[in-house]
Amino acid sequence: MVEFVAQKNGLRSRHEPAVDYEDFFENGGIGLHMVDADGRILHANNAELKLLGYTAADYIGRDISDFHTDQHVIRDILLRLKRGESIQRYPARMRARDGSVRDVEISSSGQVENGQLVHSRCFTVDVTTLRTTERAIGQREARFHQTLEALPVAVYTTDAAGKITYINRKAAELAGREPKIGEDEWWVAFRLFTAEGQELPHDVYPMAITLKENRPVRNIEAVAQRPDGTFFPFLPFPTPLRDDDGNLVGAVNVLLDLTDRKRGEDAVQHLSAIVESSFDAIVSKDLNGTIKSWNQGAERLFGFDAAEAIGQHISMLIPLDRQDEEPRIIERIRRGERIESHETIRLKKNGDKVPVSLTISPVRNAAGRIVGASKIARDITATKESEHRIRTLMREVNHRVKNQYSVILSMIRETNKRSDSPDRFERQVRERIMALSRSHDLLVSADWKGATIGELVLAQAKPFDREDAITMAGPPITLSPNAVQYLGIAFHELCTNSAKYGVLSGHQGIIAVTWGVAEDHGVQTFKLVWAEQDGPQIKSITKSGFGSVVLKRVAPQAMSGTGELKHGSNDIVWTLEAPIKFVEASLFDEYGGDHHSRAAH
Repeated sequence: MVEFVAQKNGLRSRHEPAVDYEDFFENGGIGLHMVDADGRILHANNAELKLLGYTAADYIGRDISDFHTDQHVIRDILLRLKRGESIQRYPARMRARDGSVRDVEISSSGQVENGQLVHSRCFTVDVTTLRTTERAIGQREARFHQTLEALPVAVYTTDAAGKITYINRKAAELAGREPKIGEDEWWVAFRLFTAEGQELPHDVYPMAITLKENRPVRNIEAVAQRPDGTFFPFLPFPTPLRDDDGNLVGAVNVLLDLTDRKRGEDAVQHLSAIVESSFDAIVSKDLNGTIKSWNQGAERLFGFDAAEAIGQHISMLIPLDRQDEEPRIIERIRRGERIESHETIRLKKNGDKVPVSLTISPVRNAAGRIVGASKIARDITATKESEHRIRTLMREVNHRVKNQYSVILSMIRETNKRSDSPDRFERQVRERIMALSRSHDLLVSADWKGATIGELVLAQAKPFDREDAITMAGPPITLSPNAVQYLGIAFHELCTNSAKYGVLSGHQGIIAVTWGVAEDHGVQTFKLVWAEQDGPQIKSITKSGFGSVVLKRVAPQAMSGTGELKHGSNDIVWTLEAPIKFVEASLFDEYGGDHHSRAAH
């Protein structure tokens, strides 16, 4: 650098006195000023004064630090110059006359003599526009990054070589790691797989394809693995970044996390499978009553297939006398109410009526507004029939119990008349009540529908342990509950008498039980014969005993029939005849038939 010495009329070089540098100094295009060792301005050219807007009188002679906004900066510059250092493009800020601040770069060197700074020459280059542009760019980038950080989606960028240059917080959280900026390539997660589970090499990652082929990549679902081993499905949107000339400078990738959507899809598929496989009818409708969905359960229950039902009004399932139900249901649905277990009647395709239990819930859209209703209809035909059977059975049981009370009271009364001691009375009553209990066990096991003659005979003979001595023959007949009750008492009395005096008392003879039905002039008559043959010799039969009363009067009259008891020297024959309608079980008996017994009274 040429050394200058300030003169009153200009500048001259010590080494080149013949050259006049005054014009160069004064009219150069770059600001130039000179300061002494204390920082006092010795001279400034026109470019310097113009840069800051001062006149020579306002500028020259003052301390240079008066024009610097950052005092630490000018102190550092002067200190370096005093040490003999050169300053190259030192950034500083200087205050102009109008109060504005100019960004400058200062290049300077000093004249040192005997180790002391004499003066320095400083070139001042205005970089205000450049700095303003840089700050604007920096602010824009800062705002851009703030925007990316605030996004609820994962975003990252790379350079043209695939090195990651930026990643927002959402992307780091999604990937489960912090990639190394400027080092990691292509992708922010640990490992990458196709939607089918095949692991992808790095060079075929969607971002790698975008950078290699300079094009966006779309509609490729993938699955990423985090360092902790967990997985997440996502949809990438890698897009090239280009400069003003269209040259590839990098790429940006937006990652759409599909985890919630996949869960939702799985839930929808699961729910759809449940709906389709449900035996109940599941139907949805809008608030106008138009059917929107129709599952297989609805097809089975109502007979319409989905194509016939969807788009039709729900009233096609409602009988005419119940059409007022639908407006009331819709009104409750509009209020957000859930209707539980509403029992009603609905129509099938063939016109048949079916009892159903309805559960109806409001259906809301994504905004939470009620837009329709979901209805589950359950066929309760079997339930209603069961309830009817139970009510009928309860009435029947009530009737039978009352009848039993009459039978027991009659049995106690007749037994008491013929018992000569309390012990004998207690034993006989207990045995007869147990006989009633055995008949009742048969009825309970058959839901009070009745019992066969063979079952009844064997049940009453079992306590005597001689069932092998009894033979039975006759057509299959199911006795009514009333017949079971009274024939059971009769069989008990016959078995008890036989165990005392007849076949069941020893090992000789046989008991033959036969029955049949004969028809005379359109009237069917039931006939049963109990015959003890080849048993021990019978001396006599008490005609007024309880057994005789049961066999001759109580049991026959209970079935509107007649009974006859005969005996020989070693045989006993009991014959019962009665109209078959009072003996055999029928629908009338099963659902509450009322055969009042006169015999018990």
